[in-house]
Amino acid sequence: MTDLSTPSQTSLRARAARLADRPSFQNFILAVILFNAVILGLETSDEVMAQVGPLILLLDKICLGIFVIEIAIKLYGRGMDFFKRGWSIFDFVIVAISLIPATQGLSVLRALRILRLLRVVSVAPSLRRVVEGLVNALPGMGSVFLLMGVIFYIASVMATKLFGADFPQWFGTLGRSGYSLFQIMTLESWSMGIVRPVMEVYPFAWMFFVPFIMVTTFAVVNLLVGLIVNSMQDAHHEESNEQTNTYRDEVMSRLTDLENLIKAQNTPPKR
Repeated sequence: MTDLSTPSQTSLRARAARLADRPSFQNFILAVILFNAVILGLETSDEVMAQVGPLILLLDKICLGIFVIEIAIKLYGRGMDFFKRGWSIFDFVIVAISLIPATQGLSVLRALRILRLLRVVSVAPSLRRVVEGLVNALPGMGSVFLLMGVIFYIASVMATKLFGADFPQWFGTLGRSGYSLFQIMTLESWSMGIVRPVMEVYPFAWMFFVPFIMVTTFAVVNLLVGLIVNSMQDAHHEESNEQTNTYRDEVMSRLTDLENLIKAQNTPPKR
């Protein structure tokens, strides 16, 4: 016997999928995310919670309910294809974490609810491109981090041997030397805080620190920035190409339908 509910169910799935892809629906979810972020921030104020605490908690539950409905609509409309999108899995995990009850043993989960704000990344295309560019840059960044680690290890050994005896608080051990060199690389109080006191004992210490800053701060760090920028540009080009291909496929589909319609009108009816 034929299942008469199948066409209706397919139509509902198609409507749910179209609803999830509408810009107005996505903008509404974005507004709820931002509103929920404000609510979660107000929960940290004891004064606000003492005055309107129940209202704040109610609004938070309403926001969570909207997120659950959104995920349900996407799951129903897209089916298992929902899990083929990385950003959909990201949204699903964030909402699932929010649904876990925050008992005494899991009280840290209340703090993790602020992770819902990260869903802005999946909704806003510009932020999504930034994250995609960062993720695509990770393989190249791994090589740069390895190079940075080698440079830090060599410099830490040298600094411990050269300055450890007179400045044990900064260079007494390999770990202290690495931490001090990291502070110097960030240019945080590096001159008056560390280098100049060392130069009072070792006048030629600048010959060690200045090349270290030049290599790490101005060369390697800028190399990381360059990798991220190139990856973001590549992600932008891929998205532009995908939009172009989608538009081309839509145009070709419409032309095919129009061609079939013209052929049907020109074909004489059978007698």
